[in-house]
Amino acid sequence: MTTSSRVVLTEGFIVCGKWNKRSYRIVRLLGEGANGKVFLVHSGKQAYALKFGFDALDLQMEVNVLRELDKKKSRPFLHDADDVELNGSVYPFYVMTYIRGDIPRHYIGRNGPDWFYMIGLNLLRKLQALHLQGYAFGDLKAENVLVSGYGDVELVDYGGVTERGRSIKQFTELYDRGYWNAGERVADDGYDLFGFAVLCLQMSGMEKRMKELASGLPQNRSSNDLVKLIEECPNCRPVAHVLKNAIAGRWTSSSEAAASWKQVMEKHGASRHHIRSAMAAVWIKTAFFTSIGLFLSVLYMFWFNG
Repeated sequence: MTTSSRVVLTEGFIVCGKWNKRSYRIVRLLGEGANGKVFLVHSGKQAYALKFGFDALDLQMEVNVLRELDKKKSRPFLHDADDVELNGSVYPFYVMTYIRGDIPRHYIGRNGPDWFYMIGLNLLRKLQALHLQGYAFGDLKAENVLVSGYGDVELVDYGGVTERGRSIKQFTELYDRGYWNAGERVADDGYDLFGFAVLCLQMSGMEKRMKELASGLPQNRSSNDLVKLIEECPNCRPVAHVLKNAIAGRWTSSSEAAASWKQVMEKHGASRHHIRSAMAAVWIKTAFFTSIGLFLSVLYMFWFNG
């Protein structure tokens, strides 16, 4: 594992901050992008995600965004920001809460398709909070969204975060409105909402069809192809107008899109029923395995103490 051709980071390596003097033991590589690598690390008994940056200015931008977002949270996401000196060179890094969760399609695969609506609403609310502070997430894709608990959503890897009105710094073609000839690569609510609509299609099992369309000639790619997929997607029908407006860039803000999505959930009692049923199924499953664990513990104590 490397952060550059000159530095090798292996399991067990200790990263010690130059200024704050906090130490982190590397466990494994979690992922990497155009502007850095993210590692799972331990500090004492606590797990964190540590990101090494390739560019100090880019990484400082991410840190500034996380600090702004933390002002609105009861529990901070950013834990530490520092430099580390390795082999005579200084590398910036920051440390954030380690999120345990699944990418959306894996979570839905385990817990059922009705969770699509709750995940969608929670993701829109996350984007809304970012947009209200003057930023676009930019590189919105399945790998940068983690779902846990009862459809709780967290955005990870803020490397693509861009100030409103500026050119998008980092993107993934499949989710990019410029790639689909649907608009410019400029940071605004609409850019993220376009990516959100594509992600919803992916969550609903339309990824293979999207990739087939995306592999065509650039001049033949069109947002109309995505609109047709929305119309064909059974899971998307209740929220089709939200997604179509996102593809067409008709929403004035993510707040407006989130409010419309919420109205759909409130209007369709069946959706709420399905979500409650899914939550009950998760609770029953958890309770079952918990009871088995308690039973085995009691049996163990009885056997060895009897």
